[in-house]
Amino acid sequence: MKTLFSSFSAIAGGALLVIFIFAALTAPWLAPFDAGQIAGDIWQPVSAAHWLGTDNLGRDLFSRLLYGARLTLFFAFVISALATLLGTLLSFLAVSVGGGFEMLLSRLNDLFMSLPSLIIALVALAVLPQTNATLVGVLVAIGATRVYRLGYSLASHIAATDYMEAAKLAGETHWYRITREMLPNARFPLLAEWGMQFSASILFISTLSFIGLGIQPPAADWGAIVRENKDGILFGVSAAFYPAVAISLLVIAINLLVDALSRKLQQQEIL
Repeated sequence: MKTLFSSFSAIAGGALLVIFIFAALTAPWLAPFDAGQIAGDIWQPVSAAHWLGTDNLGRDLFSRLLYGARLTLFFAFVISALATLLGTLLSFLAVSVGGGFEMLLSRLNDLFMSLPSLIIALVALAVLPQTNATLVGVLVAIGATRVYRLGYSLASHIAATDYMEAAKLAGETHWYRITREMLPNARFPLLAEWGMQFSASILFISTLSFIGLGIQPPAADWGAIVRENKDGILFGVSAAFYPAVAISLLVIAINLLVDALSRKLQQQEIL
């Protein structure tokens, strides 16, 4: 049986992700300058002093990318983890309780899923205080609706099994059935879903930061760095190109791992 990292795509995705995580964790030691330090003239080209040049204010772009990686990965991880946890627990609880509670949660979830995610985020972030906590809360709520759909499908399938019927007849609590019966039997599909949520969170955060509604200054993630340097494209400056490439590579790395995990799960089901 092939292992998860037996394919080239999984190895490449894993290696890229490790590099990004290492860069984020060691940013204070790897970065030659502080993230907000003015280190030269605006939009200087690549040189020995500035490996990726400088940005629109003369800050070292390589240092900005390293510190931006910390924010991008941290917020995407927190949002995707909370969204997966919330969506899973609500969907499993709905199936376990059943009746009107299940109907109410499912219809509310259908309502939110019928609305475009970006529109919901823009309206919520424009009305609510523009803080990082608000950003996390809004994106967790949006992501949880997608997880709920998968969790509900998995929980409905598990609820029809003999061991779940036995747990009900034994008088086990909803919490016991969710944590001891449902979660262990749905962990692999949910793990793959978390990977997709992680990837989607990176793109969503970057998109919102690009339009000024994401991570708030003075902190800057990769999407904000693209926004800061987008005007340089008119003058042939490639400062906005590097964070855009970093976002693309990170998303590709995660998707490669998720695809490898999905193939692994399919092979296990066949065997």
